[in-house]
Amino acid sequence: MCGIVALIGSREAAPQLLEGLRQLEYRGYDSAGIATIDAAGLHCLRAEGKLVNLTVRFEAQGAPGHCGIGHTRWATHGKPEERNAHPHLDGSGELAVVQNGIIENHRSLREELQATGVMFRSDTDTEVIPHLLARQLQLLQQGGRVASGSLLLQAVQEVLPLLQGAYALAVVWAQAPGALVVARRAAPLLIGLGEGEFLCASDTPALAGFTRTILPMEDGEVALLTPLGIELYDAAGERVQRTPSLLSGTEHVADKRSFRHFMLKEIHEQPETAALWVARHLPELGNQAGSQAGGSAPSSPMVALPLDDALFEGVERIQLLACGTSRHAAQVGAYLLEQLAGIPTDVFYASEFRYAPPPLGPHTLTIGVTQSGETADTLAALAMEQARRRLVADPAYAPRLLGITNRPESSLGRLVDQVLDIGAGIEVGVAATKTFLGQLLAFYGLALAFAERRGGSVNGRGPEQLRALVAQLRSLPGLLRQLVDDHDQRCEALAHRFAETQDVIFLGRGINYPIALEGALKLKEISYIHAEGYPAGEMKHGPIALLDAQVPVVSIAVPGTVFEKVLSNAQEAKARDAQLIGVAPEGPDTDIFDVLLPVPAVDELLSPLLTVIPMQLLSYHIAAHRGLDVDQPRNLAKSVTVE
Repeated sequence: MCGIVALIGSREAAPQLLEGLRQLEYRGYDSAGIATIDAAGLHCLRAEGKLVNLTVRFEAQGAPGHCGIGHTRWATHGKPEERNAHPHLDGSGELAVVQNGIIENHRSLREELQATGVMFRSDTDTEVIPHLLARQLQLLQQGGRVASGSLLLQAVQEVLPLLQGAYALAVVWAQAPGALVVARRAAPLLIGLGEGEFLCASDTPALAGFTRTILPMEDGEVALLTPLGIELYDAAGERVQRTPSLLSGTEHVADKRSFRHFMLKEIHEQPETAALWVARHLPELGNQAGSQAGGSAPSSPMVALPLDDALFEGVERIQLLACGTSRHAAQVGAYLLEQLAGIPTDVFYASEFRYAPPPLGPHTLTIGVTQSGETADTLAALAMEQARRRLVADPAYAPRLLGITNRPESSLGRLVDQVLDIGAGIEVGVAATKTFLGQLLAFYGLALAFAERRGGSVNGRGPEQLRALVAQLRSLPGLLRQLVDDHDQRCEALAHRFAETQDVIFLGRGINYPIALEGALKLKEISYIHAEGYPAGEMKHGPIALLDAQVPVVSIAVPGTVFEKVLSNAQEAKARDAQLIGVAPEGPDTDIFDVLLPVPAVDELLSPLLTVIPMQLLSYHIAAHRGLDVDQPRNLAKSVTVE
């Protein structure tokens, strides 16, 4: 959730550290800090609040040196105050550490250190690390060892077994100014290889403009970096040799262009996201052939996904693991996989799955959904599922894992067998918008690919009906562009009605129930208005008691199997004096709504791709109208890398 950068080379480190932190500010923004080392010693600057406060301090005081570490913090232990900002120092002020993750046994370590006279300056779990390292370095030097990068490396290797939990950390020491030591366990850390210099970071945007050649660190690894090269070691202390890789895709430097916020820019980028997906995965209709006899895949599939055929073979059940917005995409995906492909599919909170997994079943595909590829709960759940299936001798129970992510080079990509890259490009706004659309599109592609390979007809949808869906998907970019353009000003005008609103209800049924959940989540995340999403038919089973003239109701109603039912549920809300906002196609049936946010009439199965747009824009404009920090809402971070 926090951001780490660390640099060693031949140029001044501080400017590059600050630029890297700027690219990672969306990952942590309660406070920020850097530490650099030169011949005069260690220089540490920290500031509460946004990165601009640290930049002002650097411009006034400077931070010389060719080796340094930096951090943007999202508070876990300790309030967002300067004394809790990273880097954290040892008692002598010669050793500095930045860390992502949580040291779960920090209380017992703190008590042990305090018993020996160590004084703590912060409330963080991280501060135990520099004090433990200082103690270990003192012991090693008493044994006659001379201060050096190798000595710092040994101290880190000997301290890491004392730490329980997840971490990515970077360490510098004034007595070894030409050395930088980094380590990771269950938290991401990459080494970028430049020309005579190395830049470590917790996420790829920090490498923008620096290098595309990276060495992702594996769990348990420790690295010593000097201007001359990299020494990489595994958890057992054995030297590791591994070939660097190239970042695939295109990482852009974050730029709002002419938009007020990144979130608004990213909402407007969704037609482009859809167009790129269509170009990559939907072959020309004229080249398609019908399904072959026996249910095998056609020679020219309707959907072209970069996945091995073995992934699809013999799947009897699918389980989806996700958190937050990704879980809402997974719920839409489960609906599609069941209704189009006829495969029983379950959606689990990744945070709950790890501690109460369902009984193992044969021929099961497990899909982890995480836009960042670094969500701690999702990674842990996938790793547990992989481990428990490997214990079963029967090949039918062998692990079969797929990841859906916006970052194929992430920890998820190194854990699972195959990755479906949503290719949405960098997303800075904490509240996911275009990555949610990308995840939805990934599930449409996956469900159609399964349906085509399985042949036959599910719920009356045979090959012709599937091709009709594909044809409508090809028109999606144009529909999205018109929808975003039309609703931007419409939702901005509507946002003024929410100036005093404290509660909002979102209703949906069938495939649009997850979109009601997503609409409520977006409003909560960025406007701080309490909102809840419900299946429309469940409203009368309790939530209807909340309704009065002060509680707006947003109802998603698209023609299809539940259209009349949703309108009936909406009428019940209107009878209780609730202001009724409809997300529906224009027509005589939708005149019951006090306000209509119209969407094009498409096949009901495709409607979530459109109904989510008014939800995003309405939430954005309500938050912007209230003068809130839309891109970095309080208490939230873009990538949740701790449990």
